[in-house]
Amino acid sequence: MQFSLAAIDPIAFSLGPIDVRWYGILIATGIVLGFLVVQREAVKRGLHPDFMTDFLIWAVPISIVGARLYYVIFQWEYYQNDPGKIFRIWEGGLAIHGALIAAVITAIIYTRKHGVSFWKVADITAPGLLIGQILGRWGNFVNQEAHGDAVPDDWWGYSALPDWIVNQMTIDGVTYHPTFLYESVWNLVGLLLILFVLRRMNPERGVIFLFYIAWYSFGRFFIEGMRTDSLMASGLKAAQVVSIIGFFGAILIYLIRRFVMKIRTRYRE
Repeated sequence: MQFSLAAIDPIAFSLGPIDVRWYGILIATGIVLGFLVVQREAVKRGLHPDFMTDFLIWAVPISIVGARLYYVIFQWEYYQNDPGKIFRIWEGGLAIHGALIAAVITAIIYTRKHGVSFWKVADITAPGLLIGQILGRWGNFVNQEAHGDAVPDDWWGYSALPDWIVNQMTIDGVTYHPTFLYESVWNLVGLLLILFVLRRMNPERGVIFLFYIAWYSFGRFFIEGMRTDSLMASGLKAAQVVSIIGFFGAILIYLIRRFVMKIRTRYRE
């Protein structure tokens, strides 16, 4: 039976003058769930239980700053007249590519300081990153952002979706492609492949993380092409440019490590 629902209120609840938004709740939930998965694997791989906790203390705030800076840089015309809005991240405006760049830089510095292999840590954290991205896209859904072009009312794709998703993607009477859902599902498939295929194959160190970068970049390139709110750089969609670099860069690094550097270190010999 078909029915209509009111649009989801982006504010989950209020604590006095403070509004707690679904966007923040979903991102925080993604961080917690991702950390639990990462922590379990880290201990299994011989890292001290506090290693990932200490890393998270640094990586999370730095990644959020990186995600926001990346977004603000490409939207500077919007923020330059009201810089105060830069700090209102609860309203949306976090770019995953900025978070990834900041996280990788943080991880490189942190692992070198502690004498731990960056690639080992990167492999361990890849599933956690995907979990955060999966839930983060649902924050975009609640905010009615990061959607695609308008679709016809009789588009067959919506017949398989629940009414509450269709309704939330209908803005001012126009229904849009739920690109947040496409990316969330794509990331979920990538997560399952890492957890139940790649890990069981016992690949060389670094392969899991490079697979994550290539997998996410490949899907993001095509999904970004459907979006209407993309960050732009010299007339090009910034996320598509970064995705191309990420996809081919991951493949190139893998080939160099395997055939030039002849990296053969595995987790189970």
